[in-house]
Amino acid sequence: MPSVQLPALATKRRAWNKGRIIGQKRPLLPKQVWAIRARLELARNLRDLALFNVAIDSKIHECDLVKLAVNDLVRDYCIRKRVSVFRSETQRPVQFELSENTRDTIAAWIMSPEMLGCRIMLPSRFHDRPHISMRQNGRLVRDWVAAIGLKPSGYGTHSQRRTKAAEICRKTGDLRAVQLLLGHTSFDSPVRYLAVEHEDALSIAGQTDI
Repeated sequence: MPSVQLPALATKRRAWNKGRIIGQKRPLLPKQVWAIRARLELARNLRDLALFNVAIDSKIHECDLVKLAVNDLVRDYCIRKRVSVFRSETQRPVQFELSENTRDTIAAWIMSPEMLGCRIMLPSRFHDRPHISMRQNGRLVRDWVAAIGLKPSGYGTHSQRRTKAAEICRKTGDLRAVQLLLGHTSFDSPVRYLAVEHEDALSIAGQTDI
């Protein structure tokens, strides 16, 4: 009796993105930024406060943020107002300015006993790693947003990079300035990156008289 070849049954796998919010993460609003800062200040968490403020001001990628050296931010025993670092992806320099509040938090952190003899701005507590990992940075961001009542699934490390750029775009509508600050080579990039919506465009148009 001839054997019958039965069709193979494919194993049904759970979709990797089931139940997750995928795509671009939201930027933080100014009130949310200040809420996170207030909590970190009350907890006297100097490292996390310096990390959060530098991430907001610098607008650099997470891979470059965690690798910042003390010498990148300090010159002649003073915190630099304008900083220039090389991007890992392009090996091109990118500049950013640090606000007075951010400079104060950096100074407090690098002068703390924990930073004695450290050359890395965000040293790891593990001996085999020079700096904190991007995974650890991601966990910190999720903890911060959850602490102020936001859903961690809607925010991530890119939220910090987008926050100040989104606010500049919201206040000025100057996408060219945002392009330069984010280090994008294409003018279309900041439009997609900041997720400029139709309603936002209409609002800007409605406020413009000619």
